[in-house]
Amino acid sequence: MNARILVIDDEESICEIVRYNLKKVGHEVDTAYSAEEALEMDLKKYDLFIVDIMMEAMSGFDFAKILRSGDSTEDVPIIFCSALNGEDDTVMGLNIGADDYVTKPFKMSELIARVNAVLRRTELARKAAASAVAQFPLSQDDPLEQAITYKGLSLDPNNKECFIDGELVSLTKTEFELLEFFLTHRNRIYSREEIIRRVWADDVVVTTRTIDTNITRLRKKIGTYGNNIETRLGFGYGFKEKD
Repeated sequence: MNARILVIDDEESICEIVRYNLKKVGHEVDTAYSAEEALEMDLKKYDLFIVDIMMEAMSGFDFAKILRSGDSTEDVPIIFCSALNGEDDTVMGLNIGADDYVTKPFKMSELIARVNAVLRRTELARKAAASAVAQFPLSQDDPLEQAITYKGLSLDPNNKECFIDGELVSLTKTEFELLEFFLTHRNRIYSREEIIRRVWADDVVVTTRTIDTNITRLRKKIGTYGNNIETRLGFGYGFKEKD
């Protein structure tokens, strides 16, 4: 599919090379030389963002967080394109919500292939969602799901919100789904592989480091209830009820 793409990189030469080659294969491409410049643009009109990470003022990570928090851009795919090539950098990018991560220097043919693969996955997901809505349309009569609670910890599955003693706790989508899984599967240790199958989509590449990072962040956010998420070395994690 042909798409409208925004390339954001503080190296003008890279922007122009990527723009030229993506236009050759039929995409419509705009460029921005900083995250700040991109934020001045009409972001909701784009089908894909290609974002550098190490930019002068606002980083690509911070820019992506803004995209993921916006109603009109939260589902638009992001490809990070960066000289940062460590596993932690890749994991951080994917945890923020990127759909792919390409390291510099890169072959243009590889970038084009990854762009097209992300666009295909996005289109298939949209079609599947539209088909599900058509097959099972929502009704005002649909019952609301009951809150999931443990002592002062509560999850609202309808609005995807977490509360501790009535105070809202900000969780990412992955953190919310991890906590929802733990609270609905208490008092048992699950392997990392089982957690990946239950929480992450089939087409997302997840490492054990990704799980560890997300659980570490989740523990910090839920305060004393973080102690209920137990680590069993060599096995995995589980949420244990405690007196």
